[in-house]
Amino acid sequence: MTPETKAYLAELNQLVETELAAVVQLPVEAPARLQAAMRHSLMAGGKRLRPVLVLLACEACGGDLHAALPAACAIEMIHTYSLIHDDLPAMDDDELRRGQPTCHVAFGEATAILAGDALLTQAFEVLAAGITDPRIAAACVIDLANAAGPVGMVGGQQADLEAETTGVRDVEHLEAIHRRKTGCLLCAALTMGGRIAGASAET
Repeated sequence: MTPETKAYLAELNQLVETELAAVVQLPVEAPARLQAAMRHSLMAGGKRLRPVLVLLACEACGGDLHAALPAACAIEMIHTYSLIHDDLPAMDDDELRRGQPTCHVAFGEATAILAGDALLTQAFEVLAAGITDPRIAAACVIDLANAAGPVGMVGGQQADLEAETTGVRDVEHLEAIHRRKTGCLLCAALTMGGRIAGASAET
């Protein structure tokens, strides 16, 4: 990676960080402990691969990457909610995430579950409200819901849980799990970025 590329990716990463900090500033009606738990996980850093891919795809297709920031934030919020739930004792039972206590360790299991739920639902509000063209907004909502839902990320997590008991049959089985757990959101990032830029499947 060239120094110029590394610097540009760092610039995009910072753009995402700034926008995430803004979207997670919630109304006072939202319980303070819930807000703190959401921020604890969402603002803990990380590579921000998925949101940066949204921006790069938009730019590569001739769009204004700033127009793709709502989609970039939404996909990172979805990813973060999935990490909160994955870390729970009922699943991976992890105590550290990105160098800090996991959400359920810091705030308790019940609040961690609610923080994940809140990030999941708020992600779609950010996405739908932030994209000006209603047709593109609706299409992006469908893209993200399909990628995150039972045929995508959540389905992949279920398959992964089952494989802990039954074992992984073969390489194809393992690839299928990771295609859903990880690949679906990566594909959605590229699809939404291109869609916001006005690209189509043909172009």
